[in-house]
Amino acid sequence: MKTAARAPSTTALPPAGSITDVAGIEVGHFTDTRRPTGCTVILARDGAVGGVDVRGAAPGTRETDLLSPTNVVQQVHAVLLSGGSAFGLDAASGVMRWLDERNIGLQAGPVRVPIVPAAVLFDLLMGDARIRPDAAAGHAACEAASAAAPAEGNVGAGAGAAVGKLFGIERAMKGGIGTASVCVGGVTVGALIACNALGDVVDPDTGRPIAGARTADGASLLDTRRAILAGQPPKAILKGVNTTIGVIATNAALTKVQTSRLATAGHDGLARSINPVHTESDGDTLFALATGRVADHPGMFVLATMAAEAVALATVRAVLAARTVVADGFRLPAARDL
Repeated sequence: MKTAARAPSTTALPPAGSITDVAGIEVGHFTDTRRPTGCTVILARDGAVGGVDVRGAAPGTRETDLLSPTNVVQQVHAVLLSGGSAFGLDAASGVMRWLDERNIGLQAGPVRVPIVPAAVLFDLLMGDARIRPDAAAGHAACEAASAAAPAEGNVGAGAGAAVGKLFGIERAMKGGIGTASVCVGGVTVGALIACNALGDVVDPDTGRPIAGARTADGASLLDTRRAILAGQPPKAILKGVNTTIGVIATNAALTKVQTSRLATAGHDGLARSINPVHTESDGDTLFALATGRVADHPGMFVLATMAAEAVALATVRAVLAARTVVADGFRLPAARDL
């Protein structure tokens, strides 16, 4: 059975805002319940200045080159985050079709071409790996999109996410998707993060693990950083079977260079909330969107701090909102159940 989710999350997490607090941004999830996988679209129908920063060594991406400040395209109309590894990039064509049906895109002679960058995470370890997001899934995510606070946890691109895999997937925990926003002086910066990290998710303030690799008996958290420093060897790891991906959005009016710097600053939030992060087995990628609704802003130092904070909060929420998953007899416990 396939579902397109748009309802707000029903978890007990306290409100932390969401990326849709940024005017002009909409979010829609598609969740495929035949196997835990899905995709998430972040729409900017009126266009938004785009930027990106890829830090992981095993990325799966689409249209990231055009976001370079040296290249001519200034605005994008949607960003797709998807499960399914590289197969999931197919979902972006469904997003393009949805935008094209509404005549949204970059004017190029007689046609409008929707600009839809995308990034994927690897979630093929549970269930039938032949089931992954496709063009129909991307189109369905757009149909489900709204300016309401998006659902969090086991939905969209976070449906099949897992975290803490350095000691084997059998000792990992459920990842997910989360969102948060920060407001300062009339300017809002929001983030939406699909967390499928190789490392642990940790409390940004204390460094204490929240979800990640578990002890051999599975009953408690191991603390991957301390275990490695104490000499416990991690398992051999397949390249590219992890990855945290996300989008930062702001209502500030920014140039393409500034928007790219905002994406870079967002990785500080990943570094505070995931340990280890940006590994050779992760394709960690953050996009940034600036809708330009607010002409005056407090400056890039403040916006960068806000971006890192929103990303860290959204990453933590991704695992706190997640729920335990059992597929083919394999169990990934959630932080709330450990």
